[in-house]
Amino acid sequence: MINTANGMMSSTTSSSSSAANNNSSQSPGLKTYFKTPEGRYKLQYEKAHPSGLLHYPHGKTVTQVTLAHLKDKPAPTTPTAPSSSFSSSSGVRSAAARLLGASNGRGNGVSKSVSASSRVGSLVASSSSNLTSTSNFDGKGSYLIFNVGDAIFISDLNTQDKDPIKSIHFSNSNPVCHAFDQDAKDGHDLIIGLNSGDVYSVSLRQQLQDVGKKLVGAQHYNKDGSVSISRCTSIAWVPGGDGSFVVAHADGNLYVYEKSKDGAGDTSFSVIKDQAQFSVAHARYSKSNPIARWHICIGSINSIAFSTDGDYLATVGRDGYLRVFDYSKEQLICGGKSYYGAQLCCAWSMDGKYILAGGEDDLVQVWSMEDRKVVAWGEGHNSWVSGVAFDSYWSSPNSESIGETVMYRFGSVGQDTQLLLWDLEMDEIVVPLRRCPPGGSPTYSTGSQSSHWDNALPVGTLQPAPSMRDVPKISPLVAHRVHTEPLSGVMFTQESVLTVCREGNTKIWMRPGVSEIQSSNGETVSSPRLKDKPLLSSKGGSTSHKQ
Repeated sequence: MINTANGMMSSTTSSSSSAANNNSSQSPGLKTYFKTPEGRYKLQYEKAHPSGLLHYPHGKTVTQVTLAHLKDKPAPTTPTAPSSSFSSSSGVRSAAARLLGASNGRGNGVSKSVSASSRVGSLVASSSSNLTSTSNFDGKGSYLIFNVGDAIFISDLNTQDKDPIKSIHFSNSNPVCHAFDQDAKDGHDLIIGLNSGDVYSVSLRQQLQDVGKKLVGAQHYNKDGSVSISRCTSIAWVPGGDGSFVVAHADGNLYVYEKSKDGAGDTSFSVIKDQAQFSVAHARYSKSNPIARWHICIGSINSIAFSTDGDYLATVGRDGYLRVFDYSKEQLICGGKSYYGAQLCCAWSMDGKYILAGGEDDLVQVWSMEDRKVVAWGEGHNSWVSGVAFDSYWSSPNSESIGETVMYRFGSVGQDTQLLLWDLEMDEIVVPLRRCPPGGSPTYSTGSQSSHWDNALPVGTLQPAPSMRDVPKISPLVAHRVHTEPLSGVMFTQESVLTVCREGNTKIWMRPGVSEIQSSNGETVSSPRLKDKPLLSSKGGSTSHKQ
């Protein structure tokens, strides 16, 4: 799973041949590029962790990656930093900030990104002395934050250095999930959930400025399991929530925190009366933190994702259900079951119209919020789908000729080590209107489904898995084996696609048409040919989104 947080990369450029030479782990069976109709995506470089720094084996902890972009730190005499005050790639980064908007952790997903969902191999033997000292940290830049074993690693995305610049070790438990908030007001912008159930909030900038290997200036929540002893599974900032965040656990509960409150307040909640039903309980005292407990399902919540505007929260779980909630109303809106097995990951489109979900049935589920149904199944993976994300920077090469039709590009990765890219044009999908009557034949239609589906289902209805014949199938545009280890996440930036495997290795694939430019300080950076491309393809320009 990968999480994004208004992050953009300003990467040093090299030839594809040098990228291949620099990647000591590159398997002979893996190519350094893959082709799409718009051109060739090239492997630019990799990020990994020094295996010598791991105190304990990985165990069952799966790597998640979060992309964090730190803005310029304001000068003491300046209340706020100018929006144009970026580093050498100011145009690229500011364009990215405008385009990407608030995301989960994901964002799409990262969906992480992760999120961005399970989410991130070359292991390089290294000693701790190889980590770069960050005491001269200048307070800005784009960084990859990823967990492996008992450690959190931080890599500078602006360089081709394979090793991270910072490691943070946890003595009693393994970090599992994390999320970054670029718009955090008081400095605490990074949240981390542990296998023990403990949760921390910290300042990423403060961690980078400290040369030690422990968290500094951390706020500790759920200390010693005061609220839950269940493993954290997914964590996300609430978009526009002014410091609120939610933590999902393996026991089916989700807790709502406010980072401004003490993490050690009274934390007792009422007993859950029916484990099979969704319920919300609020803290008994105003100073308590967490402030609420949502009981979502029986079994683990595997991934959570907020819509870009923060209005809706999607969850997927061990019971196979995708659930969508109105977050402010604390109300279950709709949901549906996978064809088979658990759901492992989920992600929203930037316009909030579609949700992707993937899991143990090897399918990518496309869920329509307008129709409150599965409107397409993506077939192409040979094993569990572990990460999904929409590409909000892609636009169709022939967008002028497709009229008012909106096209979406999304990606998925799985335990089959493959990256799949998909193009989704809803008006071209043949949708079964209804089950055929006895002795009759099914009817189909192209175009908007909303006029055909029966939307009379009560709010909060969880639908069973539909029949295979009732859901149209789509095939991937590209299927490419990109790692030797099972994949755990995929992320899109304006310049690249990032893929990550569960062992902690990230590959950066540069988009077609990325050209070299010389920055003012002589550093070679990469920049997209079209910086302000629309988020979604549609005639007449980009689709507007509530941000």
